[in-house]
Amino acid sequence: MAEKFRSSSFKDPLNPDEVEFNDKGVTFRARKLIGGTDNFVFYSDISGVEIDNGLFFSTIRVIPRARPEIVIKNFSKGDARRIKELILQNVPNHRSDLLR
Repeated sequence: MAEKFRSSSFKDPLNPDEVEFNDKGVTFRARKLIGGTDNFVFYSDISGVEIDNGLFFSTIRVIPRARPEIVIKNFSKGDARRIKELILQNVPNHRSDLLR
């Protein structure tokens, strides 16, 4: 499972945020004019996902355990829903406390 999503280039054409999925977790890239941040989070470390819907675009908030929340902006509403769905599909499969 190697899916990748990129925020709208309409809202910010030079610095799109990205979300990339792999088998073990998710990488969130928040771009800035100079630099940016890359955050990798294992599925088992994610405790929640929230979507803030605006008129045209959505902001995704990922709440990892024992770390500050990760905020990525300007995704289409459909992409935001798909990102949340993919995260929630994978969280239970990788949580050891649910396997007991």
